[in-house]
Amino acid sequence: MDLKRLGWLRSWFPIPMGRRGFKLSRWILLEGHRLAVTGALLSVTFGSIVLVGSIWTFEMQMLLTETEAVQTILNSFLSGIILLVSIVVSINSIVLSHDITSIGAQEKRIESMIEFRQDIGGLTGTEIAPRDPDSFLKVMATIMKERAHSLEGAGEDLEDDIGDSFSEDITTYIDSVATTAEELEAAVERVHGGDLYALWLGLETDYGPLMNSTRNFTSTYHTELNEDKIEEFKRLMEMFEMFATGREYFKTLYYGKEISELSRTLLVFSLPSIIVTIWAILAIDANLLPDIWALGLSPLLLFVSLTFTIALIPFIILTSYMLRVATVSSRASTSGPFRLRS
Repeated sequence: MDLKRLGWLRSWFPIPMGRRGFKLSRWILLEGHRLAVTGALLSVTFGSIVLVGSIWTFEMQMLLTETEAVQTILNSFLSGIILLVSIVVSINSIVLSHDITSIGAQEKRIESMIEFRQDIGGLTGTEIAPRDPDSFLKVMATIMKERAHSLEGAGEDLEDDIGDSFSEDITTYIDSVATTAEELEAAVERVHGGDLYALWLGLETDYGPLMNSTRNFTSTYHTELNEDKIEEFKRLMEMFEMFATGREYFKTLYYGKEISELSRTLLVFSLPSIIVTIWAILAIDANLLPDIWALGLSPLLLFVSLTFTIALIPFIILTSYMLRVATVSSRASTSGPFRLRS
């Protein structure tokens, strides 16, 4: 069976392609489907509780039969679940409020998008502009490479004392731009995981140093460059600006989609979690604990482990989504013309 053909499976457990390989941290933070990451974190939580309960068997028995500690914890979980869902839904409402605007604001937004698409079409020399991050990155990589190579031979008419230095610098500059474009192009061809995976590639492409190098180069050799070559550099800088704008736009779309999915997922899973937590509180209060052995685990240990794990589902869901949102936000702040030093 060719697993690469199973799109749904690859969306949950992406198949590493090429030299990137598989990294657990990257899968948890970025590539893994959020429900798959949630399941993995819940499994770790359940296993940890079972391990602790297996070590402190007598204490677990005493906690359930002689104290109200477990009930207190479950009551706290119940209150926390309701509060958590309320907060996340409120955040989602704030995000959605960006789309609830007047007709004039909507018209300006649509006009800006149409103008941006026309600008991209102008870069490609056609009227067809990419509509998704994957196609956008392919177009940007192609244009970046073409415009970099168009600068070759810019110092052929210069004097020897200036031409040698200029030729060395322009070759280094062209190689850096072309290498970045080729790596981006190869990565897009190698990874086929949908729009979000293309967004990761865009975030990992640090265009800031290339923009700075372009400005520094044109400033240093302004007198040596003819008008045609200066125009070539301006066109390359224009491409970098278009790349930055497109990347930020797709990142904004991602935030809206991710927060909406988080709210929907929390609403779906919070109700069963609340019901199980309430049932567990009532069962402990009435001393009606299950008497079922499974996998060699005592009924009390199994009951506590499952109950605590189910009660933690909303928080684990929030954790899995916020890990990716925070990673995207952090990665976006460390690339571009300005950045914060760690």
